[in-house]
Amino acid sequence: MDLIRIHAVISGRVQGVYFRASTVDEARKLGLCGWVRNRNDGKVETEIQGEETEVRRLLNWLHKGPPMSTVSGVIAHSIAPIEGERKFVMHY
Repeated sequence: MDLIRIHAVISGRVQGVYFRASTVDEARKLGLCGWVRNRNDGKVETEIQGEETEVRRLLNWLHKGPPMSTVSGVIAHSIAPIEGERKFVMHY
């Protein structure tokens, strides 16, 4: 299994709308690992790791987000996978 890892920053109305919790739920459904957190500038930041097909599915979902959010942009790029990571977690 070839793993990929993506770092992404999501902008728009993405804080206070369950964006992080929904991202955790979606990532876990897809069997992905990584993390998600709010940033001080009002954006959400995440790193997503797993099989390419599943990572791309979550990346597509990030462009829509949960129902109460309004995503205005997603900037994503590939980074090196982290060996041994097993969970997708929310950072505070």
